[in-house]
Amino acid sequence: SAMKITCVTVGKIKEKYLTEAIREYEKRLSRYCRLEIVELADEKTPDGAGAAEEAAIRDREGERILKAIKEDAYVIALAIEGKMLDSVELSRKIEALGTGGVSHIVFVIGGSLGLSPAVMKRADYALSFSKMTFPHQLMRVILLEQIYRSFRIMKNEPYHK
Repeated sequence: SAMKITCVTVGKIKEKYLTEAIREYEKRLSRYCRLEIVELADEKTPDGAGAAEEAAIRDREGERILKAIKEDAYVIALAIEGKMLDSVELSRKIEALGTGGVSHIVFVIGGSLGLSPAVMKRADYALSFSKMTFPHQLMRVILLEQIYRSFRIMKNEPYHK
């Protein structure tokens, strides 16, 4: 049976062009895996929030994220300090997990303040797409595109370099 891939994300997507891109990748990915997108509420960060307040917000969002993760899932957290892979390496990683008996991968995208220590501790792997910071809404599109690309590479189907 097809691998299940869940994207647990914090915050809603408001921009129509991003929503359309996400729908397009959902459609394309349906040939390769069972995709589920879980959108969790984000906390409002007050202007001029201090470090302690930001940590508390991350922890609250983190609790929501952890509740959304099934116990048997392999968790890949998107974090700037994670390991950088190219598209072929990510494809091999997903393929190796499947071969190794993992049937459910959860990718986690935090809110604008990033992920809590508790979420990072639950993660089996930390993945970085770039040293740059992207808006988390855009990150969702980038992640889905890369997962799609991974499956194309696995099946030896052409993809755009």
